Amino acid sequence: MADEGHDGFREGYRGTGPGAITPDGCAVDMYARLPVNDEPEVIAGAVPAGASLLELGCGAGRLTRPLVDLGFRVTAVDESAEMLARVHGTRTVRSPIERLDLGERFDVVLLASFLVHAGSLDVRRGLLDACRRHVAEDGWVLIQREGEDWQTNVPRERPLGTDGLVRVASATPVAEGVNRVHVEYEFPDARWTQTFLSRPMGRAEFEQALAEAGLAVDAYLTGDRVWVRARPVAA
Repeated sequence: MADEGHDGFREGYRGTGPGAITPDGCAVDMYARLPVNDEPEVIAGAVPAGASLLELGCGAGRLTRPLVDLGFRVTAVDESAEMLARVHGTRTVRSPIERLDLGERFDVVLLASFLVHAGSLDVRRGLLDACRRHVAEDGWVLIQREGEDWQTNVPRERPLGTDGLVRVASATPVAEGVNRVHVEYEFPDARWTQTFLSRPMGRAEFEQALAEAGLAVDAYLTGDRVWVRARPVAA
């Protein structure tokens, strides 16, 4: 992603709250609290059992742990040493996703957490190129994208686990096609905020971005088209 500024955050990205904060505003302690929803089941239902899986942007391992428990051979990648310190029981690699080049191919490459909506087009291209670079020719790329109204249905909030609350407080245009999104996380004992740049994409734009990276949609895995299975396309 973009180079860090003098305050350690990338331009347009901020985070507040207790504990370590990554350059893109993610609070490590907060991410370690996030509950696991149905994502592991969606992933397991879309790809072969026991597949080798490259998880790009694993964070504190919210999905890593259940994927390992389901029998996947996971390589977990994140640029934050503090995040990776929370990931146990599998291979980890510290690297920005865009610069990753392991010289390996995997049955499955996973790009979750709406990372494909990076505000920078260069970053988005880099993320998708990393997916294409690491997926086997007969493998799959699984991508989690935003819901169609994710940045227009604001403000909104929902429960987070048993005692938390997440609030998408605003999504403010700051450049053509780019919003600055501000999210608040509240728990009885702590509060965090994260501000980041995000580029909304409709279905056509999303599929065009995949095509530019040598990928094509194979199936939308959920009714809201948030989870997508893509395949590599021969050059």
